[in-house]
Amino acid sequence: MKITCLIVDDEPLARNLLREYAAKVPYLEVKGTCAHALEAMEILQRESVDLLLLDIQMPDLTGTAFVKTLQRKPLVIFTTAYSEYALEGYELDVVDYLLKPITFERFLRAIDKAGQRLQQGKPNQTETSEAVGADPGYMFVKDGTKLVKVRWADILYIEGLKDYVTIHTQDQKIVTLQRLKVLEEQLPEEKFMRIHNSYIIRLDAIDAVHKNEVQVGKAMLPISDSYRKAFREFVARRHVQ
Repeated sequence: MKITCLIVDDEPLARNLLREYAAKVPYLEVKGTCAHALEAMEILQRESVDLLLLDIQMPDLTGTAFVKTLQRKPLVIFTTAYSEYALEGYELDVVDYLLKPITFERFLRAIDKAGQRLQQGKPNQTETSEAVGADPGYMFVKDGTKLVKVRWADILYIEGLKDYVTIHTQDQKIVTLQRLKVLEEQLPEEKFMRIHNSYIIRLDAIDAVHKNEVQVGKAMLPISDSYRKAFREFVARRHVQ
């Protein structure tokens, strides 16, 4: 079984060592290396990986804080030079906790643990109370150099243009480097619907439905043929005659 991973560490020597170790494991594929959590978030918004090899002490956003921001979490192996973070790491139900300097033998044992989790389908950190329980009601997106918390209830609609999306809220527009399809997967289906290759709407934000358009606030958004049937069925279920 192939395991895809992302290496996240602000120390170049540590990143290189982990990449060298990973190259020795035939079933481990490194999808990228990142110097900080914000860079990793950009990659995770474009594609999914099975495993994060994640340092804890990093500038701007720690590894533990980064894990808490993710809506869809890969398996995580923490790597750090500080043993005092072990308890917090295990509270997040990570696969393993590697204390630097990391030997190849210890690295391989941690990767084997991750492989067992993936094969057995055991609950992992994606199944914490926030992920499995009630919808948290928000997501984090990168806007420039910062992470912005966006609540479902504040979103009017989302517009996609190539590799960027613009989230239109009641108060602002948030532009983030991300494909619309990837963002769509993070949204609760009962609250949002795609009506066009370039548009996703929050269902509660609809003000009026015209023949080929949806009115959301002052915006008139087109309904494309590909999504017309599903949208019309939604409207019919809520049509009071």
